[in-house]
Amino acid sequence: MPLPLPKSARDIEEIQRKRLPLAVAQAKKAPFFKDRLAGIDVTKLDDPAEWAKIPILEKEDLRALSASSFMSDFNLAPRGEIMEYWRSGGSTGKPLFYPRTFEDMKYMFLGFRRGLSCAGVRKRDSVHISFPLGIHPVGHMYARVCQQAGVGVNWAGSGASTPSAVQVQLIESLKPTVWMGMSSYGLHLANQAEAMGFDLAGSSVEKVICSAEPLSKAKREKLERSWGAEVYDLFGMTEACLMGGEDAAHDGFRIWTDMFHIEVLDLESRQPVGVGETGTLVVTPLWSFNATPFIRWNSGDIVSHYPGGAGNGPFSVFPIVKHTHRTSGFFKVRGVNINHSEFEDFLFGYDGVQDFKAEIVTVKDLDRLRVSLEFRRGSDESGLSTRIETAIKQTFEVSPEIVILERGTLAAEFESSVKAPRFQDNRD
Repeated sequence: MPLPLPKSARDIEEIQRKRLPLAVAQAKKAPFFKDRLAGIDVTKLDDPAEWAKIPILEKEDLRALSASSFMSDFNLAPRGEIMEYWRSGGSTGKPLFYPRTFEDMKYMFLGFRRGLSCAGVRKRDSVHISFPLGIHPVGHMYARVCQQAGVGVNWAGSGASTPSAVQVQLIESLKPTVWMGMSSYGLHLANQAEAMGFDLAGSSVEKVICSAEPLSKAKREKLERSWGAEVYDLFGMTEACLMGGEDAAHDGFRIWTDMFHIEVLDLESRQPVGVGETGTLVVTPLWSFNATPFIRWNSGDIVSHYPGGAGNGPFSVFPIVKHTHRTSGFFKVRGVNINHSEFEDFLFGYDGVQDFKAEIVTVKDLDRLRVSLEFRRGSDESGLSTRIETAIKQTFEVSPEIVILERGTLAAEFESSVKAPRFQDNRD
């Protein structure tokens, strides 16, 4: 591998001391950074005051560029050095395609390989991958690094490429030991298995590995119940790479700080926050900057950071970042804000709830919260729906309309979506 795991915090500090000036010097070659980095002394970057002079790079700064301007002013790599392009993540704003050079990709593969090792995936494992395959890098990167690591893999992709019912059949027949995919699709597959009468919790899958979207405590617990497996979460971003993952302690993401310089800054002042305090995560890649030099990139992730945590494995040398989830969406119903993440955690906290859909609809010119529920076999559907209706009114101060669906209804409805659209604004 191009970069062995560091042995100590001092090793990491030495790497950062050497690599940060190189990252900034590379960025200075791009027309985009001509004014932004003017006057920055790359020999003094270990001085916090000098480093703080570098403006934070925001998503809006890049979205203001046309595709051609991005390639001419931000990208530094000639076409012959570009191995592939990664589509910028997220569902809002204008997407961009980030070139990755052959040299960059050595470290991209390394980041993903570390994620597998951190989660304890070994050569004896067989992996079923349900990440989308295609224009987003996450699916094909996980599949390729599994094979590089000697781990067998089934490139199933999302339900759009391999129908969910077929994926359940493949899990039943091929008996993988690891399932990898977005947490929302993991729940969707569990619902599909329930509708098909397949005992997913009793299947061969021992480990579930999620990435690409925030994983709440309630969603994690529901995945563990539904799959009967240990759940690991990995963390990364298209602008950088897979940057970290959970180890067996499950107490946060171990961030590869020999590959990425990270800062956690106050949302308002943009000053560093203390250990355990919440702020926005700002990232500077230390090696993969040959095409796109992201210097002090504001990822939009709201996190807290810690120097270490439980465990003494090879990844314990790295600090921990705990994700508080990206800014969540919300409904506003009759003047009341309902946070999507909180509402999802609330409903998945009920063991009898198999799946749900929350809609805002117009009924006789009034906005109404309609909650469609599917229940697990053997649940007291009537009693549980009454309890949930009362609890929603008490917790969120909105009286819902409850609809009970047959099992499998939402699995069929969500089939064509990468992320299950559990929250819909269907007002007239």
